[in-house]
Amino acid sequence: MSEHSQQHEAVASRRSSRLVLRIPRPDDLDFLVALFQRPELVAHRPHPRPDTPEASAERLARDIAHWRQHGFGRWAIEQSGALIGFGGLTVKPGVEGLNLSYHLDPTSWGRGFASEFVAEALAVAFGPLRASRVIGLVRPANPASRRVLEKSGFVFEREIMLDGASTQQLARYPQTD
Repeated sequence: MSEHSQQHEAVASRRSSRLVLRIPRPDDLDFLVALFQRPELVAHRPHPRPDTPEASAERLARDIAHWRQHGFGRWAIEQSGALIGFGGLTVKPGVEGLNLSYHLDPTSWGRGFASEFVAEALAVAFGPLRASRVIGLVRPANPASRRVLEKSGFVFEREIMLDGASTQQLARYPQTD
């Protein structure tokens, strides 16, 4: 087995104490469409409009293509056998390191799933993927997301403009024990 296929095996399917992370599939589209039509989920965007089904289909296609191209990406996140969100690590043009992002169904907010997911994603980033840096991009209107990242060891680096809106860039580096 090649090093690349071993890496893929180590990141394609992950399990934490309450979550299962797996590669997204085309049959996840209905959930993704419903997720990105939730007003509370898109409220932190510069233009807080729900995604069209076509935009969600494009998002899913990009996620699946990222896995094919890089051997890692955004997982479908399940809890007790049901999808609750999507999130993972991606290559973002113009960014040094990996970009961490996640979107959880609002019905699962406030139960520690985001922190559990971020911990698992960081274990992959600094383990099998050997990343030197992971960033998280957070809108100022989403302080809960920033708290999750800070609790996970991310530190504020700078304010940037992203999609025409002010965005906070936080970064996390491997532990050096």
